[in-house]
Parts: sequence; C-alpha cells; structure tokens
Amino acid sequence: MKKIIIIGAGGFGREVKMLIDQINNSKPQYEFVGYYDDGIPKGTLINGFPVLGTILDVNNIKETIHIALALGNPVYKQKVIQELKNENFIFETLIHPSVLIGADEVQFGKGVVVCAGSIITCNIVIHDFVTVNLACTIGHDSILKDFVSIMPGCNISGEVLIEKSAYIGTGVKIINQVSIGENSIIGAGAVVSKSIPANCTAIGIPAKPLKYNE
Repeated sequence: MKKIIIIGAGGFGREVKMLIDQINNSKPQYEFVGYYDDGIPKGTLINGFPVLGTILDVNNIKETIHIALALGNPVYKQKVIQELKNENFIFETLIHPSVLIGADEVQFGKGVVVCAGSIITCNIVIHDFVTVNLACTIGHDSILKDFVSIMPGCNISGEVLIEKSAYIGTGVKIINQVSIGENSIIGAGAVVSKSIPANCTAIGIPAKPLKYNE
C-alpha cells in the first residue's frame, strides 16, 4: 500500500479523499495518512483524519510519500509545487474509476487529478498538475498544459489548447480549434467560440475579455 497525503484540506481536499477511497474500493492501493493545509490548524480532524501541519511541514517528511494535490487555484498550485523540495515525494496521478479514457494516445503527466464522471477521448495530452473536476468532457487532440484547472461540468471540444495555469470555470463550453492563453480565467457558464489571449479574465456568451490580470 502506498502512503498518501493530500495537500489542501478544504472542500476539494475532502472530495479528493473520496476519490482515493473509491480507487481503493476498486483495487486497494493507498493508505491515507492525513492532510496538510496552511489555513486549518494542525490537529484538526476532518471526517476522522488529521491535519498534520502546514504545506511547508511536508518538507520534513523523511520517508517516501505519495502526494495528491487538492488545490483549485492554478497560481497557488504552482507556488506550492515550488515550495515542496524533497526527494522522497511522489506526486500521484489520481483518476476516478468511473472516468472513460480512450485507448488511443492519451497521456497524463504527474500530479493530475481527474474526478468522477469525466470523459477523455483520444489523442489528448494532459500535462503536470492539471485538475479535471466532476463530469467534464475533453475532446480529441486537445492539450492541457501544466497547472490548468477545469471546474465541474465543462465541455472542451476537439483540438483545443489550454495554456499553462489557465482556470476554466464551472460549466464552461469551449468549441473546437480555439486556445486559452496562459494564466487566463474563463468565468462560469461562458461559451468560448474564439481564442482567448493570455493574462485576462473572460466571461459571457460568447466569451470576451473583461479585464487583463497583472
């Protein structure tokens, strides 16, 4: 059994714990140890499991440990990964047993989380530390770069490029052959019919940049 911790003890952290439980129900693989979180005091019990310390405390672990990243904010995910410097760490890719994945050329990086009910078709590349939340679809020949976060109920059509650290809000629909720029945010419910530049927040139907982020 692999010893695993979750970084992030909020709502998504509890959902990732559920994901681990359901992987274990299908085929026992993990021994869950506890959570690490900067905002919840050490010793707090969450559904019977402890918060073991802050995120920097993870660096003090002396044994080999598997890590699940349960953070939605792409910028914060990137910051946390930069802070974790320990050769004992293995960033686990967790895929819910219900996820449908095509047999043809689907690639996953490290530290990826794919939640229940999602569909990932064919010739897709999902890079490191990407989050795909509940009930999302990702179409053929799409690429999701490092630290991208896809919120629940998103539909991504074929040949879509989502650049590093982009955030795709709940229920967003992205039509085929468009791109989302690095660090951009797509607001909940938007329909992306044209490519969105980097470093902006875009909303609406069709989605248009509302402001540019620093």
